[in-house]
Amino acid sequence: MRYVSTRGNKEVKAKEAIYRGIAEDGGLYTPVFIPHLDLSKIKSIESYANLAKYIFELYLTDFTNEEIIDCIDKSYSNGKFDTKDVVVLKKLDSSLFALELWHGPTYAFKDVALQVLPHLLLKSMPSFYKQALILVATSGDTGKAALEGFKDVDRTKIVVFYPSEGVSEVQKRQMTTQEGRNTFVAGIKGNFDDAQSGVKEIFTSKKCIDEIENLGFFFTSANSINFGRLLPQIVYYIWSYLVLLKAGDISEGEKINFVVPTGNFGNILAGFIAKLMGVPINKLIVASNINSVVADFVRTGLYDRRREFYKTISPSMDILVASNLERLLYLITKESERVKKYMMDLKSEGYFKVEEEVLKEIQESFWGDFSTDDQTRSSIKIIYREYDYLIDPHSAVGFDVYRKYQKQTFDSTKTVVLQTANPYKFAKDVLNALFDGEYNNIDPFEAVEILYAKTGVEVPEGIKSLLAKPILHPDVIEKNKMFDFILEKIRDN
Repeated sequence: MRYVSTRGNKEVKAKEAIYRGIAEDGGLYTPVFIPHLDLSKIKSIESYANLAKYIFELYLTDFTNEEIIDCIDKSYSNGKFDTKDVVVLKKLDSSLFALELWHGPTYAFKDVALQVLPHLLLKSMPSFYKQALILVATSGDTGKAALEGFKDVDRTKIVVFYPSEGVSEVQKRQMTTQEGRNTFVAGIKGNFDDAQSGVKEIFTSKKCIDEIENLGFFFTSANSINFGRLLPQIVYYIWSYLVLLKAGDISEGEKINFVVPTGNFGNILAGFIAKLMGVPINKLIVASNINSVVADFVRTGLYDRRREFYKTISPSMDILVASNLERLLYLITKESERVKKYMMDLKSEGYFKVEEEVLKEIQESFWGDFSTDDQTRSSIKIIYREYDYLIDPHSAVGFDVYRKYQKQTFDSTKTVVLQTANPYKFAKDVLNALFDGEYNNIDPFEAVEILYAKTGVEVPEGIKSLLAKPILHPDVIEKNKMFDFILEKIRDN
């Protein structure tokens, strides 16, 4: 298996794709072909970890089996996840299921991949590099999950940038209290797109690269622009199908839908790759918040970021430039020059439009819509009332968009809605959704206690203890000072 940039034709092996993170031409490394699964062969796999090993072997062909086994065992054992098989598939009714992806150490779906990536990276790094410098732009959950995954990992330093006023108080506190001798965090005065574009510019700047290499580092990423982040996410789509099959909830070959709350398009792209591998998926339903640039694109073929940016109660999806869409365009067109033109148009003009035949192919697999904040709040309340099931605002966007999908299509296909974060990460918004804004004026951490008192749903220990932790990363910087911050931290530490 080899990997090619979405914007060029140079092929590399898996290890190089992972340790580089992003291609030198600014494109994203993508497999040159998608291996096909023999679903009848993997039905007998009993554990999530063993399925992950099997899938990884298909993509990481320059890793030894021993290296893959070591990566998976270190990631998914030792109590890092509070459930036996990493993720939990809950049956809400005969045709609706919730895939809980938030049972890891930071209570967000990013843990499933970011517990693995540090081990993949260490096994990929050439010996001539002293240290990897991992740069992360986060809209909330990736930052903490990456910090936790890379904390005190040898030969690495990690720098995370988040929009200082664009994450929940729990998310912010999780990052600013992060321990670890190699972890550095700064809020930026701007939104997530500012953070993400700043990181990309640093990655591709010869001046920045040279300066970092003179200090004995090389740049890489823990965002989903790194295929090593994306690969572990493919596994839970395949696992969901197997769980439904073994439980008798679907018959062999029966198609299912997945609803995915979507910001940067990485999570749902993993589902598309699973579909290309042979998992019988009917539709991948793009669930956006009111920053609905991706859902609009799926409907119209026009990707237009020239619009107002909204801060919402689902902040991890407050994104107007979805990086992983570039991989989808490459997988659909197989033409790096065409993809490069789309991306250049987006950067220079603020928009691009795909051809009719490309849109038609996208719509064969995807359907999209969005949820306003009021609709998201209503969804939290409805799901709790109907199923006695507590959800966070991002997952609520998924349920709301799924109801719109049903009304518009009358599709009765059995459906899995991805649950992306523990509701206590957004306790105040969840509480106010359930009780019609009654608790607008309370502290976000007081909301945790009240939500527990009202629902009896267990509070994760890591959230309970946040208030007692000291702030270790208080910096808030201008968005044009990101590289200065990086240099200051790695020189001083």
